[in-house]
Amino acid sequence: MHYDSALSIGRRIQSGETSSLAVTNHLLDRIVELDSDLKSFVTVCADQARAAAITADQEIEAGKLRSPLHGVPIAVKDLLDTAGITTTYGMKIHENQVPTKNASVVDRLLQAGTVLLGKLKLTEGAYAQHHPSVEVPTNPWNTDCWTGASSSGSGVATAAGLCYASIGTDTGGSIRFPSASNGIVGLKPTWGRVSRARVLPLAETLDHIGPMTRSVRDAAVMLQIIAGRDDDDPTSSYRQVPDYVDTIDENVSGLKLGVDWSYVSDGIDPVLVSAIREAVNLLVDRGATIIEVTLPYESVANGWPVTCAVEAARAHSQTYLKHKDEYGAIGELIELGLTLPTSAYLEQEIVRRTFKSELRHIFERVDLLICPSMSFAYLERERSEKANAAIQDLSERLRFTAPFDFSGSPTLSIPWSIGPRGVPLSVQLVGRDFEESTLINAGCALERAGGHVNHPAL
Repeated sequence: MHYDSALSIGRRIQSGETSSLAVTNHLLDRIVELDSDLKSFVTVCADQARAAAITADQEIEAGKLRSPLHGVPIAVKDLLDTAGITTTYGMKIHENQVPTKNASVVDRLLQAGTVLLGKLKLTEGAYAQHHPSVEVPTNPWNTDCWTGASSSGSGVATAAGLCYASIGTDTGGSIRFPSASNGIVGLKPTWGRVSRARVLPLAETLDHIGPMTRSVRDAAVMLQIIAGRDDDDPTSSYRQVPDYVDTIDENVSGLKLGVDWSYVSDGIDPVLVSAIREAVNLLVDRGATIIEVTLPYESVANGWPVTCAVEAARAHSQTYLKHKDEYGAIGELIELGLTLPTSAYLEQEIVRRTFKSELRHIFERVDLLICPSMSFAYLERERSEKANAAIQDLSERLRFTAPFDFSGSPTLSIPWSIGPRGVPLSVQLVGRDFEESTLINAGCALERAGGHVNHPAL
């Protein structure tokens, strides 16, 4: 039951085969059994979850179906405010914070009838490393391997069958890193497609919010629920939200797939390059056409620390100086942001605009781009005594992620076979702005063709 898809368990609940309460209790029992080792949850809301499940069962029985995920247990990253539930942002200074309002994304999930199991761990303020006071989540595939940053708890809990879907955020790769590291699907929507209201910023012009699931279809239905205009977030788009699920037909005949072979292979682990080639060949076998392109990624990847540091310093301007001693690794980023000249930030904005323009020209020739989700097959587990990603080391690590945070492009990370150390590999698709449907359709085709991996042996 716990490894069923969100859509499948939703159908089973709504057909009366099982109940939301039975499913919720099963997952709560599983959390008790496994999460003392996995350490993915910050807060488990057992009583609230059971009450919500009972309500969902009553509504479903009365014919008041809210969504395909009505009654389905999910969890959210602890960067999103939850009314009446402690919200820490992964930070020591917020360990006792209890918001009075939900993040808009949380409201939409609750309005869809999902059951909130609790809040999931993350790195400090959604930056690169967990606060020293936080026990780092454990990769369910290999306890010696990295769980990804910053949505680490979301990746672990979803992969381990502790929830059917989760929410992550992505500023430099924080949906894609934990999705790739834990063998799940991560969908980073177009910037502005999903409201960021009442979600602590790391860098406002780079931050994205999106679903992390065990199948592409589950990601599609989660996006369907959370996407759309929100007046509480002035940057959210007015564009109509299409039906992401009903438009899936897995037909990729005529799809123009862009590949920069130098980008995806130079200095990259050969097993990742093999995964990309295999995925490309499968799409070609199904009618896609390959178009070779050149992606000018280095300038934006190298400049990510500048933009993120300046915007992080702004986001923490009300707390950092007062609580400086209680900050962990993110303090280094904030200090950089406080010392950088305005000209450095403005120069990077020019680089960003240039990159967006060049990317737009590439997308006049292709429908999607394909590349790895990460530049490495695996990393060692994060240790509290050693930072996992110093600022000066970030640019190569962010090679396949940060450029598409700068451009705001939608991306989809899909698990792809098992790599070294028994940890899944992944493939990433990148689409035109607001064309998540194309990503999802191609992702479903890849998933059916051989992209899906089995679950960790827990």
